[in-house]
Amino acid sequence: MVGRNVLGGELQLCGTTPVTGFTRSGRCLVTVEDVGNHGVCAVMTEEFLTHQFQVGNDLLTPHPEWQFPGLRPGDRWCVVALRWLQSAHADRAAPVVLASTHEAVLQLVPLELLQHHAVDVPEDPSSLL
Repeated sequence: MVGRNVLGGELQLCGTTPVTGFTRSGRCLVTVEDVGNHGVCAVMTEEFLTHQFQVGNDLLTPHPEWQFPGLRPGDRWCVVALRWLQSAHADRAAPVVLASTHEAVLQLVPLELLQHHAVDVPEDPSSLL
């Protein structure tokens, strides 16, 4: 099962260089085991990475034991919904790829806020469904 995105369509790949996702499938699939809801497909920015580091979420340091390469600006990564929201409230949200963001994120983050930070919305969003 691939899952659904926040727009109601099939969940698309988020990133494979590096391979992201709680399941390391390249998709932001939220499973029962993923209690953190790693469902937001975000494009890393210096501002987001710095803010997350400042609040205790080090996304910069590699951790091979978790298959975590350490991130840099431009990487696409499945981030924890509440961590992304934390940065959004601080005006440091990373851009979001809606087609690759899991629908479970909507339990925590309003669609309108995700859309405000979206980088993949065509003029006719229905084409993504």
